[in-house]
Amino acid sequence: MTRTPMMTMTPETIETATGEVKAALEATKAKFGFVPNMYGYMGKLPGVLMGYLSTYDNFRKTAGFVPAEQEVVFLTISRTNGCTYCMAAHSMIADKMSGVAPDVLAALRAGKPLPDAKLQSLSAFTQLMVETRGNPTKPAVDAFLATGYGEQQVLGIVLAIACKTFSNYANHLAGTPIDPAFAAYSME
Repeated sequence: MTRTPMMTMTPETIETATGEVKAALEATKAKFGFVPNMYGYMGKLPGVLMGYLSTYDNFRKTAGFVPAEQEVVFLTISRTNGCTYCMAAHSMIADKMSGVAPDVLAALRAGKPLPDAKLQSLSAFTQLMVETRGNPTKPAVDAFLATGYGEQQVLGIVLAIACKTFSNYANHLAGTPIDPAFAAYSME
């Protein structure tokens, strides 16, 4: 999953950015103590960074998943898309902030079946949504709903895919270097 930059991009920084990008980078630094490398690259086009931040926030707040399930969704999308940066970042979040069990995280990172049946159904359906570009079969949707998830969560997966499309694709193009905060979770 190693990516070579496809373009020579100079990321935006708090010092170089203007307008809503500058405000977003400043708010991120105030909240987390640093600005993730990915944000600087997405900030080259304000709509990409702002679209990412909006979909990320909405997914976290409205999709109907608990934090561990959110990371299962984000990690599954990022693994399926081959995004090493997001795999490292969300592995750290899963481990340190979202309460994902170590065996579940290891399976997610390896692309193996998850030891938790409900989380496995979530990961498998999310992967199917990415691979079919949002066109699963009716029996696949019915099977997912039968595991205890609802329409809100199906649409939440769509929202997460939109979010990760912004970040995964921008990271592929930029070859975004993994921040020190996520380095212990690098898959390279």
